[in-house]
Amino acid sequence: PLSAAADGLVVGEGAGFFVLKRLNDAVAAGDRILATIAGIGLSNDRGANLLAPRSEGQLRAMRAAYRQAGWRPDDVDLIECHATGTPVGDAVELESLHELWRESTGPSRRCVLGSVKSNVGHLLTAAGAASLAKILEALRTRMLPPTANYDQPAAGLAREGSPFRVLKVAEPWPEREPGRPRRAAINAFGFGGINAHVLIE
Repeated sequence: PLSAAADGLVVGEGAGFFVLKRLNDAVAAGDRILATIAGIGLSNDRGANLLAPRSEGQLRAMRAAYRQAGWRPDDVDLIECHATGTPVGDAVELESLHELWRESTGPSRRCVLGSVKSNVGHLLTAAGAASLAKILEALRTRMLPPTANYDQPAAGLAREGSPFRVLKVAEPWPEREPGRPRRAAINAFGFGGINAHVLIE
């Protein structure tokens, strides 16, 4: 995923589930809270076919999530991409992210992109669960995770002034300022044009 050498997806198998609670209920119960969901955006591509994603639909989901959270795109330090390793799909996702960042009014910051599919393959209906597990672990360890087998950037990343980078090795994830939560996003773009963007802190 996200690599110049990408030439198609590898299917994996898996399952995952998470306990979601209202924050007030979790606090009252004394639960250990791993993260909170700040915003969710959902959309469906108009006129999409099964395997051809469209940037327009992805952007609608992304914009809706940031509106709900009251965040700017560059408030996020880490994006877990849908990135399956298919050149067309990855290119559309990267174009959508660049367009979203161009719309941001804040100061530009570098943002790490990654894809857990480089570790476990595309788990199809469990792909979002794998992505969330990876983000929760990154938040717990305060480390920005690498993407396996990444060497040279895909064409959609190899552009001057891109705010995005992909890590070959893990890096510490510092706080931007004391008391400010670490923030991440998850992209999930499904067959037939289903798009989801989730903001986590």
